Amino acid sequence: MEISKDVTKFIEWTKLKIRLHLKEDSACFYYHEREIWWASLGVNIGYEQDGKHENFERPILVLKKFNKNILWELPITSQNKDGNFYYQFEYESNKFSVILSQLRLISSKRLLRKIRTLSEKDFNDIKKRIKEFL
Repeated sequence: MEISKDVTKFIEWTKLKIRLHLKEDSACFYYHEREIWWASLGVNIGYEQDGKHENFERPILVLKKFNKNILWELPITSQNKDGNFYYQFEYESNKFSVILSQLRLISSKRLLRKIRTLSEKDFNDIKKRIKEFL
């Protein structure tokens, strides 16, 4: 029986997920709201945003820090997306979209490296848009 590319991807993600789970808390990063990080989001189901490359990573925005271990995050795409469920911002003449509809709770063990901090204006606009969904 031939193993499909999708199944192989899930197997590789499962191996990495175990390593992330076993990572010592002391090896986790300090992070703050408004920061944009690369995070290991993994291989997800259906239309959930997947990570890419060997670490199954994608950029995320830290929306809310609850403590040193857990946070709410919003995935970011480099595709220029429009509509109620996206917030567009620019950085170094490149356009990005925050995917507002995919807010989720993650462990800080998934954080890989900080990219930058989002402007206060953009962050406040995003929080306002999220509140409108509730």
